[in-house]
Amino acid sequence: MKELVEVIAKALVDDPDSVVVNEKAEGKTTVLEVHVADSDMGKVIGKQGRIAKAIRSVVKAAAAKEDKKVIVDIVQ
Repeated sequence: MKELVEVIAKALVDDPDSVVVNEKAEGKTTVLEVHVADSDMGKVIGKQGRIAKAIRSVVKAAAAKEDKKVIVDIVQ
C-alpha cells in the first residue's frame, strides 16, 4: 500500500522528491502518513478534499482485496 500512495502522490505534486510516506502498524490497522512540501499540500488535498478522498478510496479498495484496513493521513 505504501508504494501505491507514493506513486499517486508523486504524480500529483511539483516536487516529487519531497514526498515521504511513513507506514505505522496499529493492531489490525495500518496508518500511512503522507508528507509533502507545503507548496504542494493543496494539490494533494484538492478542492474540498476531493483528491484526498479519491486517494483514500483507491487505497481502501486495494486494502479490502487483501482483507486489511488502511488509513491515509496527509500531514504537514
